[in-house]
Amino acid sequence: MNHPISKPIAALADSLRRDLLESSLDAAANSRSVFTRLYPEAALAAAAHADAMRTAGVELPSPLAGLPVSIKDLVDVAGEATMAGSTLLKNAAPAIHDAPVVRRLRLAGAAIVGKTNMTEFAFSGLGLNPHYGTPANPADRQVTRIPGGSSSGAAVSVASGICVAALGSDTGGSIRIPAAMCGLVGFKSTARRVPTAGAIPLSTTLDTLCAMTRSVDDCILVDRLIADDLLSIPQLPLKGLRLAVPRTQMLDDLDQQVAASFSAALTRLSAAGALILDMPFLPLAELIHLNKFSGAEAYAWHRELLTKHEAEYDPRVSKRIKLGATLSAADYIDLHAGRRDWIARMEQLMMPFDALIMPTVAIVAPPLADLEASDDAYFAANSLVLRNPSTINFLDGCAVSLPCHAPGSLPVGLTVAGAAMQDAKILAVSRAVEQCLI
Repeated sequence: MNHPISKPIAALADSLRRDLLESSLDAAANSRSVFTRLYPEAALAAAAHADAMRTAGVELPSPLAGLPVSIKDLVDVAGEATMAGSTLLKNAAPAIHDAPVVRRLRLAGAAIVGKTNMTEFAFSGLGLNPHYGTPANPADRQVTRIPGGSSSGAAVSVASGICVAALGSDTGGSIRIPAAMCGLVGFKSTARRVPTAGAIPLSTTLDTLCAMTRSVDDCILVDRLIADDLLSIPQLPLKGLRLAVPRTQMLDDLDQQVAASFSAALTRLSAAGALILDMPFLPLAELIHLNKFSGAEAYAWHRELLTKHEAEYDPRVSKRIKLGATLSAADYIDLHAGRRDWIARMEQLMMPFDALIMPTVAIVAPPLADLEASDDAYFAANSLVLRNPSTINFLDGCAVSLPCHAPGSLPVGLTVAGAAMQDAKILAVSRAVEQCLI
């Protein structure tokens, strides 16, 4: 499904919003497993309002005004239950208020088309959902492939051209994984910059609300609308930027296409004057023992629901959540202390560089049928796709995933990453890298 909204926001400046919305809603209604709810009346009203303001010569509240945006189905919309890709919350109490991020998008005039499908309770990087179906990755018309997760429907809503931007969440890569697998730009901001109130948590330590779009500039635009602070993004030339490639684990087990695409991207960046430096970053090897927040914090939120309704969960999700029950309070305290020490050591190693760069995920999107058929294949793929992006969540850092694949091939993502609160610098570096890779 290709759609005329498949272009950056700036290219739509002179478009009639209502025409775009009608096309968007038609495509959304005919999309399989992408949306869990649609809001046609509210979206059309926002588009009509934006058109009326422009006709009257009134400045729009933002460039996003009247344009179609989707919201991941773990974020509150007033008046309805927030289901988070599950069936057991269908009859939960409705949200009293919009989540702050939703309210901010409405104030900016965004036309919210609907809520998007996702991995149940966001607990997987693959995007499979046995309750509502799994959205097909639009990058391959021959083989049904996963979109990546957990923000699966969010990615497909943009990659299919239904929406110009999709609000999702990222706890271990849930924005950047589907962005990489669907050929989009995904920005994971420093977690503290965007309020997570009104969103069902996976890990209160690691959760971030952020967006996928078609360009770095569009990610910057959405970030300016939803974040607590307004970033000033400098213009940086690519020439002379010091970009470190962390060798420890981040380059292990790459499939052939990811390895080739990443290598070709490094060659182009180097030819354009960027200084590419391979570095070991040995603390990365410790993460397998340290990064256990998601399971423990998810279990704390789910334990009562699991006791009463475990049979209603996706068994692959409940299995991972229940592992969190094995962590003691003392272990949990030690994890926080260990994380603080690990971040300090990593930030010290990162100081001489403008950014880290690495493949976003080690593999291209695998066929859906392979993962549906085998638990072993599912969990092996899940571990592999989460490995690289989850590093940045544990770092409390920020990162952008950019497409770096050759035209006509399956999408591959390249990550540009930095430490906490380096968002403006990382977005500026990402914009320079993007211009080189286009």
